[in-house]
Amino acid sequence: MRPINKLLIANRGEIALRILRAAKEHGIRTVAVHSTADADAMHVRLADEAVCIGPPAARDSYLNIPNIISAAEIVHADAIHPGYGFLSENAQFAEIVELHNIIWVGPKPEHIRVMGDKVEAKRTAAKLGLPLVPGSPGPISDLDEAKAIAEEIGYPVLIKAASGGGGRGMKVVPDPDQLETLMAQASSEANAAFGDPTVYMEKYLGDPKHIEYQIFGDGEGGAIHLGERDCSVQRRHQKVIEEAPSPVVSAAQRAEMGERVRKAMADMGYRGAGTIEFLYENGEFYFIEMNTRLQVEHPVTEMISGLDLVAEQLRIAEGRGLSVTQDQVVLKGHSIECRINAEDPVTFAPSPGLVKNFVAPGGFQTRVDSGLYSGYKVPPYYDSMIGKLIVWGEDRDAAICRLRRALEEFVIDGPKTNVPLHQRILKEPAFASGDYTIKWLERWLEEQREA
Repeated sequence: MRPINKLLIANRGEIALRILRAAKEHGIRTVAVHSTADADAMHVRLADEAVCIGPPAARDSYLNIPNIISAAEIVHADAIHPGYGFLSENAQFAEIVELHNIIWVGPKPEHIRVMGDKVEAKRTAAKLGLPLVPGSPGPISDLDEAKAIAEEIGYPVLIKAASGGGGRGMKVVPDPDQLETLMAQASSEANAAFGDPTVYMEKYLGDPKHIEYQIFGDGEGGAIHLGERDCSVQRRHQKVIEEAPSPVVSAAQRAEMGERVRKAMADMGYRGAGTIEFLYENGEFYFIEMNTRLQVEHPVTEMISGLDLVAEQLRIAEGRGLSVTQDQVVLKGHSIECRINAEDPVTFAPSPGLVKNFVAPGGFQTRVDSGLYSGYKVPPYYDSMIGKLIVWGEDRDAAICRLRRALEEFVIDGPKTNVPLHQRILKEPAFASGDYTIKWLERWLEEQREA
């Protein structure tokens, strides 16, 4: 075991503040690194120490590995927590951190590398006994191979970037006549976005849900799962609303798939937090990828499990193992999270600028994770998410009622936000039923535009 006395947080925004708070509650001193654009950010103000690591552009600051390592050495940090995004799933960064004798609050670098390659991740998942979407066993090398696989699994098929995400390098091929063109486009997009033209093929599922399992491993063969989250309210492959548990997964399915992912992570010797993501259609789960980091939507799992997931990450990084066994995990009630973005709720254009007045909703089992404050200027250089509203209820109906009330209380005067969009979604029968899919929101938005 090696205690963490000083933690450098290699991130910004609400997740940096979330990590800072967990560290302080456990007696760990905190170091905020920041770009010049984030000098007045809340996590910078609250940290015990702060180090500027570069100009506004992420590539010169939050993605600048030498500057982050230098900052850690200057302040004598024991550990680095990468949060999510930026360098959180960069195996090389994790290796460099450990080579400098700094604790990496995250998975083993080799697991980050394996799961960061979508093709290798599928191979690994298959070996670990997780169900896969039918598709190519590895990268597609030529058109003839692609044609043969597509005929075998049936059209439509999905061409996906091996090193990508967020919908880039992804093309739906409806019939054989378009295979060559769309495959070339996907490969070109993948190369432009990720520097890797490698693509693979999957059966295109018609209208699935997006269900993910939160797992933790101690790195020595011990692992637990904390149930599933439903992240099917999406726009352009970006999650908008998440909830736990899923309204369509039965208790029996939850336990069965939970045990499968728990065993897979135990067999893998996985360390730290991770998320196994599935598409879910007609009662069947299909593995799509694993995220080797903390998720944006981790608070809904915290609300139903009562576990502080960041504290659990720190505990495991120190070598103290898991705080609970699977038998001790008790999931109770229902939680929903709304991602609050600084964007126009109709056009979705970013809306940075001065926050003239900020009032967060409160009340029983109502949580806001945000670095906003009155007088803060939302910078134009980063992701538009400026906070998360999370509620808990005894059941899903109670959680929805609490969420509606909390959204009414939210005051963010200045930048436009998507709070009105969330309010509209919560009124929709499809959301109330819980039977929405990953395509529902975009279809509904299109109907609204045409109305």
